[in-house]
Amino acid sequence: MSLLKVDRLSKKYTKNVQALDDVSFSVNEGECIGIVGESGSGKSTLAKVLVGLESYRDGTVLFNGIPILPKKRDLLRQFRKNVQMIFQDSTSSLNPKLPVWKSILEPLDNFKEVSPSFLNIKGLSRKEIAEELMEIVGLDRSLSERYPEELSGGQKQRVGIARAISIEPLLLVCDEPTASLDVTVQVQILRLLKELQKTKNLTILFISHDLRAVSYLCEKVIVLKDGRMVDSFGLADLYQEERHEYTKALIKAASLDR
Repeated sequence: MSLLKVDRLSKKYTKNVQALDDVSFSVNEGECIGIVGESGSGKSTLAKVLVGLESYRDGTVLFNGIPILPKKRDLLRQFRKNVQMIFQDSTSSLNPKLPVWKSILEPLDNFKEVSPSFLNIKGLSRKEIAEELMEIVGLDRSLSERYPEELSGGQKQRVGIARAISIEPLLLVCDEPTASLDVTVQVQILRLLKELQKTKNLTILFISHDLRAVSYLCEKVIVLKDGRMVDSFGLADLYQEERHEYTKALIKAASLDR
């Protein structure tokens, strides 16, 4: 059974703006799937629907076979324990009034019953737990008392990743996590995600406008255009002739031509 199954999902905003139109796909445990498309393709709307931040009326979203309905608070709480999100804007996703270590612990504070299997937290203080998570994502413990405004963009994104993995989610949804970073830092964050996916057996849904980033991290690719899924393929089939013309345009734009 698929970990996440999206079936004929559609989403309209006011004035009949069709953000998503009949989107269907599934994600199996341990997979890293990329969703790629230009601005306005529906990527961010899809991400928000999948983590329960946006409602939907048409289609179904199943997680471990259970429908995810934003208005069902008990189901949504359980869902959010298993699905965490890394946002594009790392600055706005962190509380400016909290030091780094307290921001990292927010999910663990919300789900006190969770004890991540990859950490031996027995006997550790709350701050020490946060510092252990910081080390996992490549942040020095000395940064734990700093506030978001004192960190670089890449450091803030690492804080967001540490926070997201703290409760050992079954699925990590990454919404353009490298878009606001410079090229060198983008590569560092992609390498970190790839390492975490391998060592922690994470299931990742990576959403991006950059096919180069998607092809580095993911083994399967879904292409969105104007809210519709126009292509879907394994990375090995990226250059096959049957690829959609829009996919070919993205390949060219990313300078991925063979």
